[in-house]
Amino acid sequence: MFKVHINVSLKQGVADPQGITVKHALDSLGYQGVHRVAMGKYIQLELDSNNKENVVKTVEDMCAKILVNPVIEQFTYHIEEIA
Repeated sequence: MFKVHINVSLKQGVADPQGITVKHALDSLGYQGVHRVAMGKYIQLELDSNNKENVVKTVEDMCAKILVNPVIEQFTYHIEEIA
């Protein structure tokens, strides 16, 4: 079995209204030195498999088909084997 950690973020140059809103809120609360806030999403999956290569293919397929909007988002992932 494998645990997969997927981080999804907006591509460079794509407007991030949620990040802008959080940055303004931090400014209004007096937090100094925050220059940029980027918001994204985190997805954690557990996959039943004996083969890490199959897990890689499955994760990339899931991201391409449903978890990530490839027009505006990018993703990274980390796979760890669990007992």
